[in-house]
Amino acid sequence: MSWNQCALNPERLDEWFPLEQQRDYVSMLVGRIGFTRRRAEYFVRLWAYLALKQQQASGEKLKQPLARLSLPEGFIPCTHREAAELFYAQQDRGSDRAAGMMLDKLVALGLLAKQFDGNTICLQIKAPANLIEPPTKKPSPQFYTNSFNPKTDTIPVASFLASNYNWMSNNSAAVQYRITCWLRQWAKLYPQGMRVLRRCDTQNAVGFYILYPTAQESEENFFLPPKKSLHLSAATEIDPIQVAPPGDLNCHAVFVRSWMIDAPYMQPPQVCQLLEDTQQTLMQMLEDFPNLCDFYVLVIHPSYEELASTLGFQKIGQDPSLAVYWMYIPVERYLQLDVQQAVSQLEFHPTAASSWCSKS
Repeated sequence: MSWNQCALNPERLDEWFPLEQQRDYVSMLVGRIGFTRRRAEYFVRLWAYLALKQQQASGEKLKQPLARLSLPEGFIPCTHREAAELFYAQQDRGSDRAAGMMLDKLVALGLLAKQFDGNTICLQIKAPANLIEPPTKKPSPQFYTNSFNPKTDTIPVASFLASNYNWMSNNSAAVQYRITCWLRQWAKLYPQGMRVLRRCDTQNAVGFYILYPTAQESEENFFLPPKKSLHLSAATEIDPIQVAPPGDLNCHAVFVRSWMIDAPYMQPPQVCQLLEDTQQTLMQMLEDFPNLCDFYVLVIHPSYEELASTLGFQKIGQDPSLAVYWMYIPVERYLQLDVQQAVSQLEFHPTAASSWCSKS
């Protein structure tokens, strides 16, 4: 039987090897030197595809779906076009050349061998021994919300917050350092508004937000170009937005200075858990600031705009020079929000845990 006769459709790999099984293998690769999550995902998909292709070429009847991966023997033909369809099936279409470059990276990492006889590209999977054994499924971690602890949470929280600014700055180390300094400063001003989402097993903070009661003299910022209020990415020692002291009857606005869940944990249950905690914190803040009525957020990353819109926030100002937005919702309306229902309108992409899109 020829390879063309038994060719599988790379774009439909998930039907043969489901995403849940793929993630088990990916989790064992992420963290190795040189291995990003994307490279791990591409390698696992390539491994599954070549294994299926070899089985079908040998006349075996494929069982759907696969429960685990077997190691293909020898070299198997695979064009750059096949690799591109395999890697980029659920994304914006990538080029054959990009797929070829990814194959070369996997060769350099020692997980793939490649031969080319002038006509045909053939690949051989060289998986680590621990991946050839059936992966044991780890129990899903559990989470709880808790107060931000500046002594233990500052560095890990600053690390994943800094990733939000990668598209705005080429110096991620400097951004992370500035975020570290601001977090410690804010923890001295109004710690009640700083909360984290923790893993129960490790106690590590994997999500974070800060609700910042805004002094009346700083409310003008919400009507100015958003870039004037960028605080974590700007090299300035002056905070553009000042905090209101508890009991301030002139405090009408609360500002979400940050709200983020680390990419591997950005899934509906965790999003709901942190949003519901945000509602509870906001309710408690009304005891300190009884006249709170305006709720503002500065959206600096495209993926979070979808979340804010789904929750009912409306754009009230856009920066003409940067893709950042002020968004607003009345405090009363946010407190009445059915978080579970709102989050159900979002579609979470399994290959990009930090992003989602609206179903509407």
